Amino acid sequence: MKSIFYFLLLSLISLACTQTDPIVGQTEITKFQGNKKGAISVTYDDGIVNQFTIAKPIMDSLGLPATFYIITGKVEGSGKGKFIGRDPKEIISETARIKTDSTNFFERASLIAFTGSSEAEDYHARAGSLFEQGKVAEAHALIDEGYAKIRRGTMKNTNDVVFHNNAEDTTTWEQYRSYSAQGHEIASHTVTHPRLAALDEVNMLYELEQSKADLLKFIGAESTFSAEGPYGTENERVMEFAHKVYPSLRNRMPEDWLEEINRGSKMTPGESTKEYVQWQRGPVTRIDITQMKAWVDTTMSHDNNWLVLVFHGIENLGWEPKTRSELVEYFSYMKANEPNLWIATFRDVTKYLRERKATQVSTVVSKNAITVELSSSLDPETYAVPLTLKTYVPAGWTTVQLAQSQGNANLEVQTDKKGSYVIYEVRPGSAKVSLKKGS
Repeated sequence: MKSIFYFLLLSLISLACTQTDPIVGQTEITKFQGNKKGAISVTYDDGIVNQFTIAKPIMDSLGLPATFYIITGKVEGSGKGKFIGRDPKEIISETARIKTDSTNFFERASLIAFTGSSEAEDYHARAGSLFEQGKVAEAHALIDEGYAKIRRGTMKNTNDVVFHNNAEDTTTWEQYRSYSAQGHEIASHTVTHPRLAALDEVNMLYELEQSKADLLKFIGAESTFSAEGPYGTENERVMEFAHKVYPSLRNRMPEDWLEEINRGSKMTPGESTKEYVQWQRGPVTRIDITQMKAWVDTTMSHDNNWLVLVFHGIENLGWEPKTRSELVEYFSYMKANEPNLWIATFRDVTKYLRERKATQVSTVVSKNAITVELSSSLDPETYAVPLTLKTYVPAGWTTVQLAQSQGNANLEVQTDKKGSYVIYEVRPGSAKVSLKKGS
């Protein structure tokens, strides 16, 4: 009888020793790289030279990357702005006999910026703005007014159009290529910075596709992932075409798991119930540093917030400029909070979020090892931003060794209310990785 009792006791002890805690092996992809609370992308529009001579060196000194949306037509060697279509003289002549309406607006609005004066460019921009606001009749009337001036020969050069004619913007493709190699994103802001919503199809596609072609030629595929349509357009027709050219647009990312709060919205991140919130804010001249820091604080107070900052002018050059001293203080504040924030390019945050949503994780737990495998439908050549994984390990593991194709690494064991875990990074498309108890 005693022998049976001891046999059962030993069996229970053995079972207890070999049973695995249900939490062991559980693996999740953290919401943001590095298991940070939130993300920030610092973006610049228009390729203003002071962005590279003043803002970039400040960010470089702090080890912070940025995204620069450049007007490629301003860069020597690239495709320049042009009108594609019928003989301009024929179109101008027609404007004297036929009023602008829905049948000819796009063609005329596309041409007017290329009729020879900066005032004509301004007519294009203002008519496009009215059109996007739904003031279609006013947009048609403004185009008629502009062409009347052209026919009379009274159209003037106003010398106040910064984006197309700023002589100080002399950054070269060689410089842009070096900035990209340093970890910054150089991306498209079209060829000439037009009101895309006011262009006909052929001219809109030229602005989108020629800009992409030059970025590919002079920098590489990494610069053709994201783009920004000028003036922050969200016009449905423009978005339909632009999303076919670029995988990602700062204008809009129509993902069902992403709440987009644009710069003009009064909605706050806490109002959304979606898994992620992309919160765009514009640090313009009238916004003080206290408000700008509050955006960072808000990002850290949530677990799903991606703050996208949109800068334009820097130090008295460009639209609504910010000063050097403001940038030093602001970026230093962001750097001080980097333990809680993933500060990365717009391209890399977009890729990470999509990778996380498209990736499935499977694990196999054995006596002394945990094997983790990722599978995804995304192209690993394009989507290669490392994913951060959190895997729970047995309580008795005081050290953990990670083995993967890129090499081995020793991981620090951390604890939370669920148990012991390790944090590590894996590239999408990688082979299986193994976690083993350290010796």
